[in-house]
Amino acid sequence: MPEPIDLTIVGGGMITNDLILPSIYQLQRTGVVGKISICALNSPPLQALKDNAEIREAFPGQDFQAHPDLSEPPDKDHPELYKQVISSMEKRQAVVVAMPDPLHHKVVMQALASDQHVLCVKPLVLKYDHAEEIREEAFKRGLFVGVEYHKRFDRRSLLARRHYRLGHFGVFAMGEAKMIEPYFYRFSNFQNWFTCENTDPFVYVGCHYVDLVYFITGLKPTEVSVVGVKGTFPNGREGYMWANGRVRFENGAILSVTDGLGYPDEGAGSNEQCLEMFCEGEGKNGLIKHNDQFRGVSHSYLEGRGPGGTAFNYVNPDFYRLVPWHGEGYMPVGYGYDSIAAILGTIHRIETEVAGLGGSDSLKRRQQLIREADEKQLIATPANSSINELVVEAARLSILAGGKAVKILYGDHPRVEAG
Repeated sequence: MPEPIDLTIVGGGMITNDLILPSIYQLQRTGVVGKISICALNSPPLQALKDNAEIREAFPGQDFQAHPDLSEPPDKDHPELYKQVISSMEKRQAVVVAMPDPLHHKVVMQALASDQHVLCVKPLVLKYDHAEEIREEAFKRGLFVGVEYHKRFDRRSLLARRHYRLGHFGVFAMGEAKMIEPYFYRFSNFQNWFTCENTDPFVYVGCHYVDLVYFITGLKPTEVSVVGVKGTFPNGREGYMWANGRVRFENGAILSVTDGLGYPDEGAGSNEQCLEMFCEGEGKNGLIKHNDQFRGVSHSYLEGRGPGGTAFNYVNPDFYRLVPWHGEGYMPVGYGYDSIAAILGTIHRIETEVAGLGGSDSLKRRQQLIREADEKQLIATPANSSINELVVEAARLSILAGGKAVKILYGDHPRVEAG
């Protein structure tokens, strides 16, 4: 039987709580994952993960090793501990990078230097050259890097990709996307890093829909302009609470993307998100329209269970939910889980297939399997999704310049260039 892979999650925040840890616990049940460690800046988020009643109910008897130890004072920070934890791992296991966007590059590079495969939340990094550095280093070492653009695994996205590539819609011409996250994010750890100099809503969540349009159509973005609306977090720090971006693609098509940290906590949905793409055909037009915030399911609970304690909720059963299954507790379902399972499953398959091989034979087979995943394009990798790094790099230049258009140039060395 194939050996499971051990892994370390770097980051104990919201995405680890809401998606990553439950998904990994399920993969531990199925034999893909072995030992689990979680490394955070300090002990409180790790204690919160241990105490999470829903996770404990769903995964009875499963646990993780906390770094720092829970006995450490809650106000004592350990900013470099992740390096020690990663370097102590057996080689060719896996590191999950679930840190704020500006920290991804150094954590991913630390993992690769320690001969670890990587799953990284989106966006991979904020500069194209950093993405290329990761791609080259990982391939040289025969290590797989998967970027968690989970919307690629939504069945409606896969269906749209198939029909678009078969020519059933025509050619994308004009579109609009929206991703408004809950207001309560402003009271989370976001207020410590989601500041104007670091990121903005377009980079943080708008990248999902830019990647999705590229995933569906194969069209490359060539120009980006983003404007933002600033606000103040409860701790007094200034950040972009709202952003609107315009992305032009190589065929002249335009996608407008509106993002923010402002969906009402009292609203029925957990957020507001959608995609609409109009396509030109011969004498007729095609349309792709995804209302992602509402998928035909409404629940009204006896007690408030929504993000703001609301009783009536629009329920999205397709992204991530815990449901009954034939085993103990509950299991996660949805494209969020599918994305994590695909990335870690690929890492597990690589290690399984090279077991018993040594030296150059092992490296050659690893690189072959990495190329196959790059070419398949279902999992976002540094090789097949670097348009995202070009887009977010251009977006940061644009928003800090008040919305100035920034071009994306391809060729031998892709780069961004302010107009």
